[in-house]
Amino acid sequence: MTLPKLIQPTRRGVLGGLAAGGALALSPARFASAQSAAPIRLGFQLHRTGIGAAYGRWYERTTQAAVKVLNEAGGINGRPVEVIFEDDGTDPRRGAEVVEKLATRSGCDVIFGALFSHVVIGSAPRAGELKIPYLVCSEGFHVASGMLNRWTLQPGITDVRAQVSSMAPWVTANLGRKVTMLFPDYAFGHDHRDYFSAAVAAQGGEVLELVAIPPTETSFTRYFPRIPRATEVLYHVMVGPAVLTFVKELGEFYGSGGRPQIFGFVDSLEAVDTASPGLEFLEGTHFWEGHCRVKQADAGEHEAFYRAAVGVDDNGASVTDARDVSTYAHMFSCWETLFVIRDAMAAAGYQGPADRQRFVEAVEAITAMAHSREHVQGDKLFNGRTHQVFGHQFISRVDGGRLTRVHTTAIEDGLYPDAVDYTSMSF
Repeated sequence: MTLPKLIQPTRRGVLGGLAAGGALALSPARFASAQSAAPIRLGFQLHRTGIGAAYGRWYERTTQAAVKVLNEAGGINGRPVEVIFEDDGTDPRRGAEVVEKLATRSGCDVIFGALFSHVVIGSAPRAGELKIPYLVCSEGFHVASGMLNRWTLQPGITDVRAQVSSMAPWVTANLGRKVTMLFPDYAFGHDHRDYFSAAVAAQGGEVLELVAIPPTETSFTRYFPRIPRATEVLYHVMVGPAVLTFVKELGEFYGSGGRPQIFGFVDSLEAVDTASPGLEFLEGTHFWEGHCRVKQADAGEHEAFYRAAVGVDDNGASVTDARDVSTYAHMFSCWETLFVIRDAMAAAGYQGPADRQRFVEAVEAITAMAHSREHVQGDKLFNGRTHQVFGHQFISRVDGGRLTRVHTTAIEDGLYPDAVDYTSMSF
């Protein structure tokens, strides 16, 4: 079988063909040597309900759009792709059950899609026991930390440690050095707590107060008095269905008086219009974005193709309903992970479950991904030893109720020493 150009057949080969950028190589002829017409079945662990439901809705839409593009171009190894979506309720115990169902009852070749860290941590061990590739679209340091297993990979989105390490120098240089952090009290929030605190200290700054908030909280006013008066930068990241309440109550707490500089992760406003009534106090504040929700002036053809495919307008909302705001800073991870699956299956000559180990080794062999229709968020580097991808981060400012990018980090800004070498572990 002829291997595609996108992944070299060596174990540590480079994705040389990706340098072609936007060409995408999506010609049906590419897969003419198909050995089977049976669908490749991919299981998607979906947060359709629970605190991750807003993400799940857009993760599903994005994945369906990517599958459409993929199948119109010939599928994977000449076979059509079928995605089986299964709701995990954003619950770690149910997540493990979903992994087992997708692997055994649904007969899926690979499982992907989980976002929330506690669900990933609760589900990955079962994937390892079942020896099925588990590609997560999460952001926690749990994969690269070495706490999981060789079957678990994160090739579609950067992790929190890389994100905060790359942005801390800009925050301390432009906003202030005395920081108070508001974060959700679970694994994802703890990564923010630990690694942003360390990154601030490395810049000569200081975290004055750490305010952990349950991710299921519905009212936040009682937490805000813990913010010290000496705070120069208020760092916030919140998740769940009450994010709009969180930012509105934060604005009410400060009112029209003086306040510190505010730097947030857009997680606190995912699926929320930044121009919503009650959010006027956010004007001039800054946010991290994994992918700029508002189409920027220098956006190119790859971005236009992706927005059209997933049905998102220039403001980051559904083209059919301007009130339906997407989770744009995260959902690209599903799109990009699906194309990583395609390329790794091609490199492995994947035909069925007997080739799962070869598939994992093919993902581990990836080193570079070029900005393209497949990798719409930007260039990336993949570390096969830690199973973690690294990419650019974006800092945006709220101007006139819209997010405008003001800084882009270098990939190198987020790199850190390996904590694990999964390639040395047995399957």
